[in-house]
Amino acid sequence: MDMLPIGAIAALIGLATGSVLGLAARLGDFCTLGAIESAVYGEDQTRLRLWGIVLGTAIFTTFLFSGAGLIDLSQTIYHSIAWNPLASIIGGLVFGYGMALAGNCGYGALVRFGGGDLRALVVVVVMGIFGFVALAGPLANLRVFLFPQTDAAVPMGMAELIHAQLGIPPLAFATLVAAAFVVWALSYEPLRQSPVQIGWGVAAGLSVSLAFWGTTALNQMTFGGVLVEGHSFTAPLGRTLLWLMTSTSGGLSFAVGSVAGVLGGSFLGSGIRGHFRWEACEDPRELGRQVSGAALMGIGGVIALGCSLGQGVSGFATLAYSAPVTLGAIYIGAVFGLRRLIQGFQPD
Repeated sequence: MDMLPIGAIAALIGLATGSVLGLAARLGDFCTLGAIESAVYGEDQTRLRLWGIVLGTAIFTTFLFSGAGLIDLSQTIYHSIAWNPLASIIGGLVFGYGMALAGNCGYGALVRFGGGDLRALVVVVVMGIFGFVALAGPLANLRVFLFPQTDAAVPMGMAELIHAQLGIPPLAFATLVAAAFVVWALSYEPLRQSPVQIGWGVAAGLSVSLAFWGTTALNQMTFGGVLVEGHSFTAPLGRTLLWLMTSTSGGLSFAVGSVAGVLGGSFLGSGIRGHFRWEACEDPRELGRQVSGAALMGIGGVIALGCSLGQGVSGFATLAYSAPVTLGAIYIGAVFGLRRLIQGFQPD
Protein backbone atom coordinates (compact mmCIF):
# COMPACT_ATOMS: atom_id res chain seq x y z
CA MET A 1 0.00 0.00 0.00
CA ASP A 2 2.96 2.36 0.62
CA MET A 3 3.71 2.23 -3.10
CA LEU A 4 0.24 3.43 -4.08
CA PRO A 5 -0.58 7.13 -4.47
CA ILE A 6 -2.95 8.48 -1.81
CA GLY A 7 -5.58 9.17 -4.46
CA ALA A 8 -5.49 5.55 -5.57
CA ILE A 9 -5.93 4.36 -1.97
CA ALA A 10 -8.91 6.69 -1.60
CA ALA A 11 -10.34 5.27 -4.82
CA LEU A 12 -9.91 1.73 -3.50
CA ILE A 13 -11.86 2.67 -0.37
CA GLY A 14 -14.61 4.08 -2.59
CA LEU A 15 -14.48 1.01 -4.83
CA ALA A 16 -14.80 -1.48 -1.97
CA THR A 17 -17.55 0.31 -0.08
CA GLY A 18 -19.35 1.38 -3.26
CA SER A 19 -19.43 -2.23 -4.45
CA VAL A 20 -21.42 -3.09 -1.33
CA LEU A 21 -23.96 -0.40 -2.21
CA GLY A 22 -24.24 -1.78 -5.75
CA LEU A 23 -24.83 -5.27 -4.44
CA ALA A 24 -27.32 -4.00 -1.85
CA ALA A 25 -29.38 -2.45 -4.62
CA ARG A 26 -29.39 -5.58 -6.76
CA LEU A 27 -29.64 -8.27 -4.07
CA GLY A 28 -31.45 -6.32 -1.35
CA ASP A 29 -33.70 -4.06 -3.48
CA PHE A 30 -32.35 -0.93 -1.81
CA CYS A 31 -33.58 1.98 -3.93
CA THR A 32 -34.85 5.50 -3.27
CA LEU A 33 -37.48 6.04 -5.96
CA GLY A 34 -38.51 2.38 -5.90
CA ALA A 35 -39.20 2.66 -2.16
CA ILE A 36 -41.36 5.74 -2.69
CA GLU A 37 -43.28 4.22 -5.59
CA SER A 38 -43.96 0.97 -3.74
CA ALA A 39 -45.11 2.74 -0.59
CA VAL A 40 -47.27 5.41 -2.22
CA TYR A 41 -48.74 3.50 -5.16
CA GLY A 42 -48.05 -0.17 -4.47
CA GLU A 43 -49.21 -0.22 -0.83
CA ASP A 44 -46.02 -2.09 0.07
CA GLN A 45 -43.68 -0.40 2.54
CA THR A 46 -41.01 -3.11 2.57
CA ARG A 47 -38.46 -1.12 0.57
CA LEU A 48 -39.29 2.09 2.42
CA ARG A 49 -38.89 0.44 5.82
CA LEU A 50 -35.55 -0.99 4.63
CA TRP A 51 -34.32 2.59 4.82
CA GLY A 52 -34.77 2.32 8.59
CA ILE A 53 -32.27 -0.54 8.69
CA VAL A 54 -29.81 1.33 6.49
CA LEU A 55 -30.07 4.58 8.45
CA GLY A 56 -30.03 2.90 11.85
CA THR A 57 -26.88 0.99 10.97
CA ALA A 58 -25.15 3.98 9.36
CA ILE A 59 -25.94 6.34 12.25
CA PHE A 60 -24.90 3.97 15.03
CA THR A 61 -21.66 2.76 13.43
CA THR A 62 -20.66 6.26 12.31
CA PHE A 63 -20.97 7.64 15.83
CA LEU A 64 -19.39 4.52 17.32
CA PHE A 65 -16.34 5.09 15.12
CA SER A 66 -16.47 8.81 15.81
CA GLY A 67 -16.45 8.20 19.55
CA ALA A 68 -13.39 6.01 19.10
CA GLY A 69 -11.63 8.80 17.19
CA LEU A 70 -11.78 6.95 13.88
CA ILE A 71 -14.11 9.39 12.08
CA ASP A 72 -13.80 13.17 12.14
CA LEU A 73 -17.34 14.39 11.52
CA SER A 74 -16.27 18.04 11.71
CA GLN A 75 -14.36 17.62 8.44
CA THR A 76 -17.38 16.45 6.42
CA ILE A 77 -19.24 18.94 4.24
CA TYR A 78 -22.35 18.28 6.30
CA HIS A 79 -20.75 19.82 9.41
CA SER A 80 -18.03 22.12 8.08
CA ILE A 81 -20.36 24.24 5.90
CA ALA A 82 -23.04 26.35 7.62
CA TRP A 83 -26.46 24.88 6.97
CA ASN A 84 -28.63 26.82 4.54
CA PRO A 85 -32.25 25.60 5.05
CA LEU A 86 -33.41 27.22 1.81
CA ALA A 87 -30.78 25.32 -0.16
CA SER A 88 -31.86 22.05 1.44
CA ILE A 89 -35.54 22.65 0.68
CA ILE A 90 -35.26 24.02 -2.86
CA GLY A 91 -32.41 21.74 -3.85
CA GLY A 92 -34.23 18.73 -2.43
CA LEU A 93 -37.51 19.57 -4.17
CA VAL A 94 -35.76 20.08 -7.52
CA PHE A 95 -33.79 16.87 -7.08
CA GLY A 96 -36.87 14.86 -6.09
CA TYR A 97 -38.93 16.13 -9.02
CA GLY A 98 -36.07 15.39 -11.38
CA MET A 99 -35.72 11.92 -9.90
CA ALA A 100 -39.36 11.18 -10.72
CA LEU A 101 -38.90 12.39 -14.30
CA ALA A 102 -35.69 10.43 -14.80
CA GLY A 103 -37.01 7.29 -13.13
CA ASN A 104 -33.92 7.03 -10.92
CA CYS A 105 -31.56 9.00 -8.75
CA GLY A 106 -27.87 9.05 -9.63
CA TYR A 107 -27.22 5.99 -7.48
CA GLY A 108 -30.18 4.16 -9.01
CA ALA A 109 -29.06 5.08 -12.54
CA LEU A 110 -25.62 3.60 -11.87
CA VAL A 111 -27.27 0.45 -10.57
CA ARG A 112 -29.49 0.14 -13.64
CA PHE A 113 -26.60 0.83 -16.00
CA GLY A 114 -24.71 -1.97 -14.26
CA GLY A 115 -27.59 -4.23 -15.25
CA GLY A 116 -27.39 -3.26 -18.94
CA ASP A 117 -29.85 -0.36 -19.11
CA LEU A 118 -28.35 2.10 -21.60
CA ARG A 119 -31.04 4.68 -20.77
CA ALA A 120 -29.49 4.92 -17.32
CA LEU A 121 -26.13 5.77 -18.88
CA VAL A 122 -27.75 8.87 -20.39
CA VAL A 123 -29.06 9.85 -16.96
CA VAL A 124 -25.62 9.37 -15.39
CA VAL A 125 -23.83 11.46 -18.02
CA VAL A 126 -26.38 14.30 -18.11
CA MET A 127 -26.62 14.45 -14.33
CA GLY A 128 -22.84 14.57 -14.00
CA ILE A 129 -22.57 17.36 -16.57
CA PHE A 130 -25.33 19.52 -15.10
CA GLY A 131 -23.99 18.96 -11.61
CA PHE A 132 -20.79 20.65 -12.71
CA VAL A 133 -22.72 23.32 -14.61
CA ALA A 134 -24.10 24.34 -11.20
CA LEU A 135 -20.95 23.56 -9.21
CA ALA A 136 -18.25 25.25 -11.28
CA GLY A 137 -19.80 26.14 -14.64
CA PRO A 138 -22.12 28.83 -16.03
CA LEU A 139 -24.62 28.57 -13.17
CA ALA A 140 -22.04 28.57 -10.39
CA ASN A 141 -22.10 32.31 -9.71
CA LEU A 142 -25.91 32.36 -9.64
CA ARG A 143 -25.95 29.39 -7.28
CA VAL A 144 -23.48 31.06 -4.92
CA PHE A 145 -25.50 34.30 -5.02
CA LEU A 146 -28.80 32.59 -4.27
CA PHE A 147 -27.46 29.96 -1.87
CA PRO A 148 -24.26 31.33 -0.31
CA GLN A 149 -22.00 28.94 1.55
CA THR A 150 -19.96 29.92 4.59
CA ASP A 151 -17.75 27.99 6.97
CA ALA A 152 -19.56 26.72 10.04
CA ALA A 153 -18.48 28.06 13.42
CA VAL A 154 -19.70 24.88 15.13
CA PRO A 155 -20.59 21.40 13.82
CA MET A 156 -23.95 21.43 12.04
CA GLY A 157 -25.25 18.32 13.78
CA MET A 158 -28.13 17.33 16.03
CA ALA A 159 -26.00 15.14 18.30
CA GLU A 160 -23.56 17.97 18.96
CA LEU A 161 -26.43 20.37 19.69
CA ILE A 162 -28.05 17.96 22.16
CA HIS A 163 -24.69 17.41 23.82
CA ALA A 164 -24.12 21.16 24.18
CA GLN A 165 -27.63 21.84 25.49
CA LEU A 166 -28.37 18.77 27.60
CA GLY A 167 -25.01 17.12 28.14
CA ILE A 168 -26.10 13.85 26.50
CA PRO A 169 -23.10 12.18 24.81
CA PRO A 170 -23.34 12.17 21.00
CA LEU A 171 -23.07 8.37 20.85
CA ALA A 172 -25.94 7.96 23.32
CA PHE A 173 -28.19 10.28 21.33
CA ALA A 174 -27.18 8.63 18.05
CA THR A 175 -27.92 5.21 19.51
CA LEU A 176 -31.45 6.31 20.45
CA VAL A 177 -32.07 7.70 16.95
CA ALA A 178 -30.63 4.58 15.32
CA ALA A 179 -32.73 2.31 17.53
CA ALA A 180 -35.86 4.25 16.64
CA PHE A 181 -35.17 3.75 12.93
CA VAL A 182 -34.55 0.04 13.37
CA VAL A 183 -37.69 -0.44 15.49
CA TRP A 184 -39.72 1.44 12.87
CA ALA A 185 -38.28 -0.76 10.15
CA LEU A 186 -38.81 -4.08 11.93
CA SER A 187 -42.33 -3.20 13.07
CA TYR A 188 -43.35 -3.95 9.48
CA GLU A 189 -43.91 -7.71 9.25
CA PRO A 190 -43.10 -8.18 5.52
CA LEU A 191 -39.62 -6.77 6.15
CA ARG A 192 -39.12 -8.97 9.20
CA GLN A 193 -39.84 -11.93 6.95
CA SER A 194 -37.06 -10.93 4.57
CA PRO A 195 -33.73 -11.53 6.35
CA VAL A 196 -31.81 -11.16 3.09
CA GLN A 197 -33.05 -7.60 2.65
CA ILE A 198 -32.30 -6.81 6.27
CA GLY A 199 -28.78 -8.18 5.86
CA TRP A 200 -28.14 -6.04 2.78
CA GLY A 201 -29.60 -3.04 4.57
CA VAL A 202 -27.05 -3.51 7.35
CA ALA A 203 -24.30 -3.90 4.76
CA ALA A 204 -25.35 -0.69 2.97
CA GLY A 205 -25.32 1.25 6.24
CA LEU A 206 -21.88 -0.12 7.14
CA SER A 207 -20.51 0.85 3.74
CA VAL A 208 -21.23 4.51 4.52
CA SER A 209 -19.57 4.53 7.94
CA LEU A 210 -16.58 2.57 6.60
CA ALA A 211 -16.20 5.16 3.83
CA PHE A 212 -16.05 7.92 6.47
CA TRP A 213 -13.55 5.85 8.46
CA GLY A 214 -11.25 5.23 5.52
CA THR A 215 -11.27 8.80 4.26
CA THR A 216 -10.74 10.15 7.79
CA ALA A 217 -7.57 8.05 8.06
CA LEU A 218 -6.34 9.45 4.74
CA ASN A 219 -7.34 12.98 5.76
CA GLN A 220 -5.17 12.71 8.86
CA MET A 221 -2.28 11.13 6.95
CA THR A 222 -2.30 13.91 4.36
CA PHE A 223 -2.99 16.77 6.82
CA GLY A 224 -6.29 17.55 5.11
CA GLY A 225 -5.21 16.71 1.58
CA VAL A 226 -7.97 14.09 1.26
CA LEU A 227 -11.53 15.07 2.14
CA VAL A 228 -13.57 13.12 4.68
CA GLU A 229 -16.36 11.79 2.48
CA GLY A 230 -19.31 9.46 2.45
CA HIS A 231 -21.04 8.17 -0.65
CA SER A 232 -22.89 10.70 -2.79
CA PHE A 233 -23.80 10.63 -6.46
CA THR A 234 -24.20 14.11 -7.89
CA ALA A 235 -20.87 15.93 -8.18
CA PRO A 236 -18.96 12.59 -8.02
CA LEU A 237 -20.59 11.61 -11.32
CA GLY A 238 -19.11 14.74 -12.91
CA ARG A 239 -15.73 14.13 -11.26
CA THR A 240 -15.71 10.60 -12.65
CA LEU A 241 -16.46 11.89 -16.16
CA LEU A 242 -13.63 14.41 -15.79
CA TRP A 243 -11.23 11.69 -14.67
CA LEU A 244 -12.20 9.47 -17.60
CA MET A 245 -11.46 12.33 -19.99
CA THR A 246 -8.44 13.90 -18.28
CA SER A 247 -6.87 11.24 -16.05
CA THR A 248 -3.36 12.35 -16.97
CA SER A 249 -4.01 15.78 -15.45
CA GLY A 250 -6.04 14.66 -12.46
CA GLY A 251 -5.62 11.61 -10.25
CA LEU A 252 -7.97 9.08 -8.81
CA SER A 253 -10.18 9.96 -5.85
CA PHE A 254 -12.72 8.46 -3.49
CA ALA A 255 -15.53 9.79 -5.71
CA VAL A 256 -14.24 7.97 -8.78
CA GLY A 257 -13.84 4.73 -6.85
CA SER A 258 -17.30 5.08 -5.33
CA VAL A 259 -18.98 5.46 -8.72
CA ALA A 260 -17.00 2.54 -10.17
CA GLY A 261 -17.81 0.45 -7.10
CA VAL A 262 -21.57 0.88 -7.40
CA LEU A 263 -21.39 0.13 -11.10
CA GLY A 264 -19.28 -2.99 -10.53
CA GLY A 265 -21.38 -4.20 -7.61
CA SER A 266 -24.55 -3.79 -9.63
CA PHE A 267 -23.05 -5.68 -12.56
CA LEU A 268 -22.06 -8.54 -10.26
CA GLY A 269 -25.43 -8.54 -8.51
CA SER A 270 -27.39 -8.53 -11.77
CA GLY A 271 -25.29 -11.49 -12.93
CA ILE A 272 -25.97 -13.39 -9.71
CA ARG A 273 -29.72 -12.87 -10.08
CA GLY A 274 -29.67 -13.45 -13.83
CA HIS A 275 -31.15 -10.01 -14.49
CA PHE A 276 -28.50 -8.56 -16.79
CA ARG A 277 -29.91 -7.58 -20.18
CA TRP A 278 -29.30 -4.77 -22.61
CA GLU A 279 -32.09 -2.19 -22.77
CA ALA A 280 -32.45 0.99 -24.78
CA CYS A 281 -34.99 3.79 -25.11
CA GLU A 282 -37.55 3.34 -27.87
CA ASP A 283 -39.65 6.43 -27.16
CA PRO A 284 -38.06 9.87 -27.82
CA ARG A 285 -40.48 11.46 -25.34
CA GLU A 286 -39.29 9.10 -22.63
CA LEU A 287 -35.68 9.96 -23.37
CA GLY A 288 -36.47 13.69 -23.27
CA ARG A 289 -38.17 13.27 -19.90
CA GLN A 290 -35.19 11.36 -18.51
CA VAL A 291 -32.70 13.91 -19.78
CA SER A 292 -34.73 16.74 -18.23
CA GLY A 293 -34.96 14.88 -14.94
CA ALA A 294 -31.22 14.16 -14.92
CA ALA A 295 -30.43 17.83 -15.50
CA LEU A 296 -32.70 18.84 -12.60
CA MET A 297 -31.10 16.25 -10.33
CA GLY A 298 -27.62 17.50 -11.15
CA ILE A 299 -28.53 21.09 -10.33
CA GLY A 300 -30.70 20.26 -7.31
CA GLY A 301 -28.14 17.88 -5.83
CA VAL A 302 -25.39 20.50 -5.97
CA ILE A 303 -27.64 23.15 -4.38
CA ALA A 304 -28.61 20.76 -1.57
CA LEU A 305 -25.02 19.53 -1.09
CA GLY A 306 -26.03 15.98 -1.80
CA CYS A 307 -28.49 13.58 -3.39
CA SER A 308 -30.88 11.04 -1.93
CA LEU A 309 -27.85 8.97 -0.88
CA GLY A 310 -25.49 11.87 -0.19
CA GLN A 311 -27.79 13.70 2.19
CA GLY A 312 -30.31 10.92 2.79
CA VAL A 313 -27.79 8.34 4.03
CA SER A 314 -24.28 9.82 4.32
CA GLY A 315 -25.53 13.13 5.71
CA PHE A 316 -28.05 11.37 7.94
CA ALA A 317 -25.31 9.11 9.26
CA THR A 318 -23.66 12.23 10.72
CA LEU A 319 -27.04 13.46 12.03
CA ALA A 320 -26.53 16.73 10.15
CA TYR A 321 -29.32 19.32 10.31
CA SER A 322 -29.53 19.28 6.52
CA ALA A 323 -30.18 15.56 6.14
CA PRO A 324 -33.82 15.13 7.28
CA VAL A 325 -34.87 18.40 5.65
CA THR A 326 -33.27 17.54 2.32
CA LEU A 327 -34.55 13.96 2.39
CA GLY A 328 -38.05 15.17 3.19
CA ALA A 329 -37.92 17.69 0.34
CA ILE A 330 -36.70 14.99 -2.04
CA TYR A 331 -39.61 12.77 -0.99
CA ILE A 332 -42.15 15.56 -1.56
CA GLY A 333 -40.64 16.49 -4.92
CA ALA A 334 -40.62 12.87 -6.04
CA VAL A 335 -44.25 12.25 -5.03
CA PHE A 336 -45.32 15.42 -6.82
CA GLY A 337 -43.39 14.38 -9.92
CA LEU A 338 -44.83 10.87 -9.90
CA ARG A 339 -48.37 12.22 -9.62
CA ARG A 340 -47.77 14.56 -12.55
CA LEU A 341 -46.51 11.64 -14.62
CA ILE A 342 -49.47 9.45 -13.71
CA GLN A 343 -51.92 12.21 -14.55
CA GLY A 344 -50.18 12.67 -17.88
CA PHE A 345 -50.79 9.03 -18.77
CA GLN A 346 -54.48 9.10 -17.85
CA PRO A 347 -56.90 9.09 -20.80
CA ASP A 348 -58.79 12.32 -21.50
